[in-house]
Formats: sequence, structure tokens, C-alpha cells
Amino acid sequence: MSSTVSPGALLHVARHAAAAGAEVLSRRDPAALGATSKGSDSDWVTAYDIAAERAVRSVLADSRPHDIVTGEELGTTVPSGRHDGGRVRWSIDPLDGTTNFIRNIVYYGTSVAAAGADGTWLAGVVHAPALRRIYWASRGGGAWLSDGGSVRRLAGPDAGRGRLLATGFSYDAGTRARQADDLGALLDGFGDVRSLGSAALDLCMVADGTFDAFVERGLHEHDIAAGALVAEEAGVAVRRPDLRSVLDGGPTESERLAAVTFAGPADLLGPATGATLLGRHS
Repeated sequence: MSSTVSPGALLHVARHAAAAGAEVLSRRDPAALGATSKGSDSDWVTAYDIAAERAVRSVLADSRPHDIVTGEELGTTVPSGRHDGGRVRWSIDPLDGTTNFIRNIVYYGTSVAAAGADGTWLAGVVHAPALRRIYWASRGGGAWLSDGGSVRRLAGPDAGRGRLLATGFSYDAGTRARQADDLGALLDGFGDVRSLGSAALDLCMVADGTFDAFVERGLHEHDIAAGALVAEEAGVAVRRPDLRSVLDGGPTESERLAAVTFAGPADLLGPATGATLLGRHS
């Protein structure tokens, strides 16, 4: 971890940036969605995705103008000029759950996360305006939830209850078919499954105990950067995909589609159960 940057200070910026994006989403107008397909019947972008990312970037530019910023819609920006050796990189998903947003399903939000120069995730926020929830975490500072204004520290799932698994399905047809084949094995040891359409919120809802575990294949870094840190800081075991940084060209499409993200009880990451849970294609 870089010694030149405070996770708490980054969290302060992240909360303001995520709030700016969420405020854009809160103005949702069905007549102004401007939705267009990215090439799949389930992969969409709206005018709100773009506007929310611009709002997030504006806060980051004002607060930390020399940092690197990677966003889902507007790519990677590496500012010129002087900076210290501990330059921070921000990862933005301005609207995680775009399909939900289009259809007025409440599970969507703005995700903002910051990593130090060594790649360690230091701060993350997932702000879900329709749910009136804000999840946040800083490295070593715990995970927290403001739910309608009531704040509590998160401690992961309650092991005494039956297990509920969250997952999602890829936009890629071949990957989705393999995921469907794996679903029976995934459900071994779980009472039921849910698919909400927002990986960021799925991870946060493992942290708050709504779900007992989350597993999904083919996610992008911006999908999970903030939510995975929230889960970790809540004491949840997290496996992130070991993929190349976007600054090094990022993973290939095939590498990304093969990679698995997991959050849940540590025993499910053991050599026996972990192989089943994470699927035969990992």
C-alpha cells in the first residue's frame, strides 16, 4: 500500500463522487433515457450512464486532478503534469445495473473505487439512489451502510441461516450457456438463488448479510472494484479475477469471460467445495 495516500481521505472523495453520479440517476426520466445497445440484447448504455460518469469525473478532477481515472463509458484518462510516485487510480461504473435502470427496477447505482500505486484497493462506494442506500469501505476502516439515513457497520452473512446464492449471467451467449450448465452445481449447499442484475450491489448485499455468497463469471473491473472492497472489509472472503490492469492493456475478452469473482464463506473457497462453486470452466 502506498504510504503517500490515506484510505480515509480517498473515501471522502469517493463518497462525494459517487453521490454526484447517483444524483444524476435520481433524476431518471423515461422520456430521456436515450438507450442504445452496445451489441447485445442485454448490454445497454443510456444518456444517464454518460452524464453520471461525467459528474463523477468532475468531482475527481476538482479534488484530485493528477489521478488516473478509468470509467466504463469514457475510458482511461492519465493526466499530464507533476504527481507523486503514489498516484491513485479510480475505477468508475457510473450506472451499474443499466438494464434495471431502463426498466425502472430499483437495483442500480453508481460505483466508485480508488486503488493505490501498487494496485491495492483503498476506498470504495456504491450509491444506490432508488434503494436509498449508500455502501462504503476504506482499507482497514471497515464496511458501512447508510440505509435511509440509518448507519450501521457491516459484518457479512449470518452463518446460522440457510444459504442464499446471488449470481448473474454474461451477455456472451456461449459463456451464458456454460453458466446455465453449471447452475445445478453452484446451488449445491444453497437453498435458493437470486439474480438482481447489479454485481456491485450483489457484493454489497453479501456484506450486509442479505445474500450468503455471490459468484459470477466475466465481470469487468469497474463492476466489482468498490463492492468487493465493501465485502472484504465486512469480513467476507473475496476472490477477484487475477487479470491484467487496464493500464497494461487489460485482459482479452476471452480472459475476462473465463474469470470468476466470488464473495462468501471462506469454507466455500477450499480445494474441494471451491472447485465446484467456481465452476468447471474456471
